[in-house]
Amino acid sequence: MAKLNIAPTKSNLLAMKEQLAISQNGYELLEQKREILVQELMRMVDRVKLLETQINEAVKTAYPAFRRMLMANGSDQVKRIAAGIHYDFEMHEKQVSVGGMTFPSLDVILPERKLSCSMLGTYANTDDVIEKFFNLLSLLTQMASIRTIVWRLAEEVRKTQRRVNALDKMVIPQTLETKIYIENALEEKERENVFVLKALKKKNERKQEAW
Repeated sequence: MAKLNIAPTKSNLLAMKEQLAISQNGYELLEQKREILVQELMRMVDRVKLLETQINEAVKTAYPAFRRMLMANGSDQVKRIAAGIHYDFEMHEKQVSVGGMTFPSLDVILPERKLSCSMLGTYANTDDVIEKFFNLLSLLTQMASIRTIVWRLAEEVRKTQRRVNALDKMVIPQTLETKIYIENALEEKERENVFVLKALKKKNERKQEAW
């Protein structure tokens, strides 16, 4: 790692020592942050895996129930039932705190499910299908919200890792090398000054002896 191109002066040495201390402290803080974010990311990934399993199970029950309703009632009757059932869904942006950081996400509010059996000539299997798809929709909205957080969290981990690497592989070694270079240069200059002073002292002593 090449040192910084600065003059070997005491003021620059103090500046390098200060920069090195700041960089090392920053590295430790960023490394702690990275570890926390990775832990939170793994926790969120586990939630995604669990939701994926739950969604797969919900799909396995919801669509077969819908097919059974189609076979029992006929497509025309199912269309008529569907036309008579209406639900309003609300979506809101929310802030989620993960690992000490805040991420935007979406919150979907599902309406209260109403029984449809006996209304407008509907059947009991209608409520069964609606209940299963409500459950599936709830899981899908949770998945959408969590996946958004996971994506943003993973991006933050990558950004933090890049900063950690920059400090560890470039900034700290370069600052340390520059500090050592300045210290060596100042020590060499100090030795030269001592040598010059000794030479002057001996020269003065010889002059005094000659007088």
